[in-house]
Amino acid sequence: MTETLDSAVAFRATMSRLATGVSVITTRTGSAPVGITVSAVSALSLDPLQLIVCVGNNLFTRTAIAEHGRFAVNVLGEDSEHLARAFAAPVPDRFAGVAIDETHGVPVLRDAIATVVCDVSQALPGGDHTIFVGDARHFTHKTEARPLVHFAGGFGALR
Repeated sequence: MTETLDSAVAFRATMSRLATGVSVITTRTGSAPVGITVSAVSALSLDPLQLIVCVGNNLFTRTAIAEHGRFAVNVLGEDSEHLARAFAAPVPDRFAGVAIDETHGVPVLRDAIATVVCDVSQALPGGDHTIFVGDARHFTHKTEARPLVHFAGGFGALR
């Protein structure tokens, strides 16, 4: 099937009905932290411990992940819509006022409810995105936290 603008818009609207968690993917480029809001994150394997993230090919964060070879998945909590919006916006410094920890070589958001630091194992083509397979190196979570959810173009929380 040849994709038209109408079919791409309809497909996006249809897929927006799939409720997903919201994460910020972070990495480094030189001395600067880089990050972007995504919803395309999934566990892949328990042996070895792996996950996948999908990042648009036209995004600077995609290039930074490929060059640095390490990234963090920062799962956002229900009270972190401001972080989701900040890392989705085209602003010069998405990290302004955001508490981070760089113990593992990439910026990790201190307010995340879960984090996984990964080394890039593979970068696979996926249409207009790159699918990064990450080998999980460090991970942690907060047991009482609830996730931020994305659905139909908006943010919400589980009830």
